[in-house]
Order: sequence, then structure tokens, then C-alpha cells
Amino acid sequence: MKHLLIAAWAMVPLMACSPQSVDTSAVAMEQTTEKPNYVPQGWIAKTLPEIAAGVKAGEVSSEELVQAYIDRINRVDRDGPTLQSVLSLNPNALADARTADAKRAAGDTLGLLHGVPILLKDNIETKDPLATTAGALALKDNITGRDSPLVAGLRDAGAIILGKANLSQWANFRSNDSMSGWTALGGQVRNPHMLDRNPCGSSSGSGAGAASSMAAGAVGTETNGSVICPSNANGVVGFKPTVGLVSQQYIVPISSTQDTAGPMTKSVMGAAMMMNAMATGIAKKDYVAALDQDILRGKRVGVLRYSTGSNKDINALFEESLNVLKEAGAELVEITENPVQLSEFGEYSFDVLLYEFKATLNEYLAATPDTVKTRSLAEVIAFNIENADIELALFDQSIFDAAEITSNLEDPRYIAARDAVLKATREEGIDKLLAEHNVDVLVAPSGPMVPRVDPINGDVWPPFPGSGSMAAIAGYPHITVPMGTIHSLSVSFSFMGAKDDDAKVLSYGYAFEQLTNKRAEPQYYTNAEDLPDIAAAMRGQKRD
Repeated sequence: MKHLLIAAWAMVPLMACSPQSVDTSAVAMEQTTEKPNYVPQGWIAKTLPEIAAGVKAGEVSSEELVQAYIDRINRVDRDGPTLQSVLSLNPNALADARTADAKRAAGDTLGLLHGVPILLKDNIETKDPLATTAGALALKDNITGRDSPLVAGLRDAGAIILGKANLSQWANFRSNDSMSGWTALGGQVRNPHMLDRNPCGSSSGSGAGAASSMAAGAVGTETNGSVICPSNANGVVGFKPTVGLVSQQYIVPISSTQDTAGPMTKSVMGAAMMMNAMATGIAKKDYVAALDQDILRGKRVGVLRYSTGSNKDINALFEESLNVLKEAGAELVEITENPVQLSEFGEYSFDVLLYEFKATLNEYLAATPDTVKTRSLAEVIAFNIENADIELALFDQSIFDAAEITSNLEDPRYIAARDAVLKATREEGIDKLLAEHNVDVLVAPSGPMVPRVDPINGDVWPPFPGSGSMAAIAGYPHITVPMGTIHSLSVSFSFMGAKDDDAKVLSYGYAFEQLTNKRAEPQYYTNAEDLPDIAAAMRGQKRD
């Protein structure tokens, strides 16, 4: 199983001063050397909270920001290194920014995100004249004219919807041999740290776009790893909330028990600000007010040793991170045994997704506009066969085929599998670990150093450290925060907690971030041989 969602198969170790105004010309926004330097400069290089504060103080306008991001998208995402992280731009964005500026000038401030540009993963509906495509040709005309509740929340908080981020097609739930970050409509998303490396799926464009300053923040979605993995791969903060806290209405679905949207941005504070706007569930809190840099003091932290993996470089950074927790006053508790012992876990967890995907996608497609001609999963399968030169050029639709032959959500096989995997990851998983070890939160590495993009073999992943799948299937909160780089590739540190402990999990991540500050700005290396030590080693010792 190569797609992400890859984690569904295993629970053991898998997977200076700010300028007063913005010059929106590419030369002024970014440094230029003999070899183009794509590292951002000025306001767009800053974090979401810094940008929001700048707009509030009148140091930069929303219109200037939107234009600066559009210029950067044209120079870096569509030209230059060609990240292909942004699938489409909102034609209303500049007008919306001007309106936001006018409201602020009139004293009508909307909220924490007033005038801040945000990207949406292109499986999330917006009332703007943008299609919601999941990267698929079959949905290229899916312009619904409605906001998903999370987008309405962002808009109510003053955010500007800048456009749609590319992704792994159908949120990486089409083929067992998929290539993360590829869509028929948007092509292959590139990792801004090293362009030939996997950006991870399925929120690949959201991760790469947030990391490379294509917007102040981005929204991703996760079923099993698709916020956490691309955040780890691209070196940003990613937060997967408790399932249900953020409404899934008007989002192209996979799983009714696991799907959730979450923020992906450069800082935990930025993620909390976005969550304040996005959350609609009854457990919603003020996530910004709850952030506490001293929260680790006196807390018992469960270290998931069974999931650390064998990569010595990742483990070295993980040990450094654990020492930071200890120095902050936390007590570390070693957990060596994987609680998930269900022998059929991999089979059951995948079956749940197959059943739920068919049911929820059929329901979604049936409610799309008349411009969408594929009204069911079966019709999408047929459409892809008819357009195989575009849709099936790199990999098949084996997961679609497997989902189509399932029955419905009343099937006893589905109900038994769903109940088993939820029990294994909740009562006998995270809940059990927290209670039996008397710990407040669980920690682990977030994922691997990413492999190369491989259009021949599809995703070829190294063993995955971490236990993100357990939090994903349980539907419990999980945050990933950068903990350093290895050969210029970012790797991250995870905090996972109990259901509805979202504010605490965000706060643990915030405390860790404030103590470490390990986010690395992408350098846009072509490949590993751009690094002098690796290039020299690859050349070898020449003999006369």
C-alpha cells in the first residue's frame, strides 16, 4: 500500500524589522544572485501572526499582500523552480483585499485574520468562482458557489481566499501505486527544500505552498496522514484536529469516521488563529488564548519508543527534542509496547475506508452542479477509462475499483471492521496509553526523510517512524512541529492527545516551538547533489 493514507496498513513504526510597505515587484521582493535565489523577502517571508499584526497596524495592506503573493506564485510556483503547489487563483482575491482594507480604514475589523491571504486544498468548496476538483478532470467544472463551513469561518474572521492548492489526486485514494502530490489538472507538486523529493500526500500543495510563502497559511485535509506527512516533508506546522471539530460539509470526502481539515502554516500561533476561525464543533475553544509556553512544566510525556524507527539521524534529532522537553520541566515516560494488537488491523482499517469512500463520494457527487457529468464512483471510473491518456498515464485506479464492489454502510462486515479499528485505536489505543502510563500527551517522530518523486514506480517509502495512524483512525488531535533538518530535508516532532484535547495539543506544540525554533526556510535545491558534501562524495576519489 503506497498511498498516504499509507499509514492505514500499519501501526508499528511506519510512516529584523519589517518594512513599512510592500514593493510587489519580483526584484524587490526577493534577492537575486547569479543563480536565482527564491528565498522570500519582506512581508511574505513572515509568519501568519506577524502578517496579521502588520495589516492591523497599517504597515502593509491586504491588497499589497495579495499582489505580492500572486507575483511570487507566478515567479516561483509557475516559473522558476516550478513547485506547482497552487492549482488555481481566486479572481476575486484582489477585490476582496481592497474591500478588507476599506473596512479596516472605516474601523470595521472582522477578526484575527482580517486581510490575511489563505490557500485552500482543492477538495474544499468556496463560493468564489473556483472549481473544487480534487485534482481530477472529472470535476474540472465543479463550481458550486457555496462556502464550506470552515471557509465561511475563515471569511468571517476576515481571511482572503487566495486560491486553491494542488494535492494528491482524490486525496491520494485512487491507486495502490499512486505518486503523492500528482494530479491530472495540476501536475506534480515539488518539495521546496529539494525539488526532486516527495512533498508527501495528500495535502502536498498546502504543505509546499505554506513552506514556500505562497500564502500566509493553507488548509489541508487528512484521513490518515495527509496533514501530518506533508507538514513533516515540507517543514511547516500541521494540526489535525479531533474529527468533527471542523465541519466536513462541502469537502470532497473519503471517510466519515476519519476525515478532517486542518491548518498548515509556519507557526503554531498561526495554526491556532486559523483554528479559531475554522472550528465549529461543540468542543470549540479559543485556541490562541489557550497557548501556554510553560505548559510542559510538571507534565508527564509518554514517549512512544515502539514507533521511533531505525533512522539514526531522525532518532538523534528526536533525542535532542526530548531533552528540550525535560529541560522545560516535563517528566518523560517510556512506552515500549504498541497497544494495537488486532491481527486484522490493516485489513479492517482499509475496508472501512473503501466502504465509506464509496458511500460518501456517491452522496457528494449526486449533489454537484449539472456541469459535473460523473454522478457516482462508477461513472468516475468509466470517465477515467475513457480519458486514460490523461488520468491513467502514471498509475491505475485500483482503489476505486476495490471501493466500487463494496455494498453499503449497513453491511455487517463494514460495521464490524469500523467498530474494531475504532476500539483498537481509542479505548485500547490512545486512551489506554494515556491512562495506564498516567501521561498527559504522547510524542513520537512525525515521519521519515522523504524519498525521491518516482513516476516509474510510484511512491517508494522508507519505513515510517511515528504513530500518526493511531491518532488519525481514532480521530484524535495531532500536531507536528519542525525539529530540524537532515541533509536540508525537514523532519518533525509530534504531539498526540485524547479526544477534544485540541487546545492542549496545540499548546504543547507551541511550547516546543518557542523553545526550539527549528523551522528551516526552503532553499530550492535541485537534488541532493546540490549539497557540496554529497556532490563530492558522489564524484568519488579520482585516480590518475
